[in-house]
Amino acid sequence: MREIKAETITEVVARLCVEANLRLPCGMRECIEGAAESEKSPICKSVLGDITANLDCAAELGVPICQDTGMAVIFAEIGQEVHIDGDFENAVNQGVARGYVDGKLRLSVVSDPLERVNSGDNTPAIIHTRLVPGDKIRLTVAPKGFGSENMSRLKMFTPSATREDIVNFVVETASIAGSNPCPPIVVGVGIGGDFEQCALLAKKALCRDLSVRNPKPLYAELEREMLDGINRLGIGSQGFGGTVTALYVNIEQAPTHIAGLPVAVNMGCHVTRHAEEII
Repeated sequence: MREIKAETITEVVARLCVEANLRLPCGMRECIEGAAESEKSPICKSVLGDITANLDCAAELGVPICQDTGMAVIFAEIGQEVHIDGDFENAVNQGVARGYVDGKLRLSVVSDPLERVNSGDNTPAIIHTRLVPGDKIRLTVAPKGFGSENMSRLKMFTPSATREDIVNFVVETASIAGSNPCPPIVVGVGIGGDFEQCALLAKKALCRDLSVRNPKPLYAELEREMLDGINRLGIGSQGFGGTVTALYVNIEQAPTHIAGLPVAVNMGCHVTRHAEEII
C-alpha cells in the first residue's frame, strides 16, 4: 500500500489549474494553424491568425489564453493500492482555490445556482473519481468555460434512431450554437450509458488527444461524418462564415439499456483545455 499525502494532491491540482489555463494541450495550436491554412474565407483565415497571435501573447505575458478560466472539472483515477492521508475532496478543492486565487485566474463559480453569490475561490470543483488498479493517482484538470458549455445538449433517443438521426442531432447542435461557443469548436460526443453517464462520456471525449480517433471503425467514421457535417454549416471562426467551424469531433461510447440510445453533445471552444499529472 502506497501512501500519498493530501497536501501533495493539493499542490498538483493547484499547479494543473494554472498550467491548463496558460497553454493549450499538445497539438491544439498546430490544429488551429492547420485550419488557418485550409480555411477558404479570407476573414476567417485572419481570425485564426489572431487566435494564434493571442496564444503567443498569453505565453509571452504569462496570462491565461482566455478570460473565462472556467469551472474546474477534475478527473481522478485513484489506484486501489493507494492510501490517501487526509480528505481527498477537500484536498482537491484546496488545490483549485490555491491555483485560481494565487494564479490570479478569474473566479467564476457561484455557491448557489439561484442566489448567485460568488464563492470567492472558484470552488467547489466538479470531481469525477474512478478506482483503478495500481498505486498511483492520475489527475486531469479540465477548466470548462460556459460560453461553450451553455451550447451543449443531450437527447434520449430510442433504439429506432438511425445513424443519420444521431449525426443530424450533433450537427444541429452546432448549428443552433452558431458563434456562441467561440468557434472553431471542438465537439465531445457521448453515446450510450444512461442519462448522466452519457453526458460524462461527452465531457471525457473533449479530453482525448485530438490526434487519436475512436478505436472502433464505426465510431471513427462517425467522428469524420459529424466533423464534415459541422464544417458544411458555414459558421466559420467566431461566426464570420467559413469552411472551418470545428477542429475535431471525439466520440466515447458505453453499453446501454435495450430500450435506450442516449446521445450527449458537449461543446468546447477553440481553447478547450486540460492538463494532467500522475502522482
